[in-house]
Amino acid sequence: MDEAGFAPQPPNRSVWTKRGEVHAITAKRAQRMNVIGALLSSGRLLLTQLWQSVNGLWFFGFLMALIERVSKPMVVILDNASIHTAKKLKPYWDLLEEKGMRFYFLPPYSPELNRIELLWHKMKYEWLAFKTYTQDELEQAIDEIGRGFGSKYTLTFC
Repeated sequence: MDEAGFAPQPPNRSVWTKRGEVHAITAKRAQRMNVIGALLSSGRLLLTQLWQSVNGLWFFGFLMALIERVSKPMVVILDNASIHTAKKLKPYWDLLEEKGMRFYFLPPYSPELNRIELLWHKMKYEWLAFKTYTQDELEQAIDEIGRGFGSKYTLTFC
């Protein structure tokens, strides 16, 4: 499980410029859509989208919805982001653990160990068209990936 931000405009990538010339790109600034996702061992992908910052309460709300949708005990693999480790959210951790959810925290600075990081990379750099989106278009594109995950959009871990 993890969170990622998606900008309505494509990321600035590298560019070739003639020697001696300066290449300047005006970066467009727009509100980012944040996505919270859970990549389940069954192969299912669950996503939620927010047009605001993800904080600890949003994160735990997603976990509560997740535990209601998956009726088995779960182990959730997380990085050490501050919203995952905030001490003031201890009562929420306890509630989720009472409901059968366990947590495994990855070692610091090891995003390569979290499989969902590959998903975020594929979404941003392969599956989303390299274009500027309106907010509605970006929401629809993320929804399409979520619906098509496992058939049209697949990951391999070899």
